[in-house]
Amino acid sequence: MRSAYLTYSAKRLVQAIVVILLAYVFTFVVVSILPGDPITNVLRDPQNGFSEEQIRQIIAAQGLDRPILVQLWTSLSGFLTGDLGLSMRSSRPVTTLIAEVLPSTLMLASTGLAVALVLAVVIAYGSQFLPKRYGQGLLRGFPSLFLSVPNFVIGLVLIHIFGFQLGLFRVIDPNSPWATFFAGVALGIPVSAQIAEVLIANLDHESRQEYVAVARGRGLSQFRLFVRHLLKPSSLPVVTVIALMIGELLGGSLITETVFGRTGVGSLVQRAVSTQDLPVLQAVVSLAAVVFVLVNLIADLVYPLLDPRVKLVGGPGRRPTAADESPADSSPTVTA
Repeated sequence: MRSAYLTYSAKRLVQAIVVILLAYVFTFVVVSILPGDPITNVLRDPQNGFSEEQIRQIIAAQGLDRPILVQLWTSLSGFLTGDLGLSMRSSRPVTTLIAEVLPSTLMLASTGLAVALVLAVVIAYGSQFLPKRYGQGLLRGFPSLFLSVPNFVIGLVLIHIFGFQLGLFRVIDPNSPWATFFAGVALGIPVSAQIAEVLIANLDHESRQEYVAVARGRGLSQFRLFVRHLLKPSSLPVVTVIALMIGELLGGSLITETVFGRTGVGSLVQRAVSTQDLPVLQAVVSLAAVVFVLVNLIADLVYPLLDPRVKLVGGPGRRPTAADESPADSSPTVTA
């Protein structure tokens, strides 16, 4: 098992590296062929006051006078060493610009994920143990409701109620604990819907198993039955869902930051797009791809550790799902 897991981990790591490199190359190509000339739009703007000699020096420093393949190799080499280049607007290192705003975005995204998990577990618990009128009807309709309402609408409602009406936080102080919490609520509610749907479906499956009937026969309380016997086997597919939701969390963070007036990666991207600051834009998109790939890699590596029934066999890598279990063999399979 140890040898198979190490082989599987090595293959998944190589695949992740290849995907990251391809994502960076794709981003570089797309950014390079965007309509509009950033040199003309930025450097030759009369308000900047650059002379032709200064423009030539900036172009040479950025390497924009070199062939496209040479630019790609230079950019990729810098990316692998942590050098993301200089901003064409501020002439500051892109790494510094991202480092200044990244903590705020990470705080918002982590708060949103925590809110999503709590909401999903509460809804799933209620769907199993509340009276049928509420558990089967009202609560099971919440995920569909959450998915149908955009997070910026939720954010505006929260600002109006808890910011203006109740005064729990001030709109002019978007980084306060309460403001961060409600921004996380706006971000986490749509994400919780998909987690709750998967968790409810798996709880329905597990609750029909014989071991649950035996546990009920022993007189276990509903809460202990949920925590000790139902939650863990039902939450394994949630690992996959959370990994896939990282992209939605990052994208939602950009919108939520704008609604709540937070300074984060979203505002940085907005400025980069409006000013065609291509080094910043490329760096942010590439780092988002890296985060998404790494989170999915971690989920792939953790899944076999969480479920001792998982088998590791050769073949193209894919994450196990409930479809991997069959009546003849109840052990899910992870292929490497």
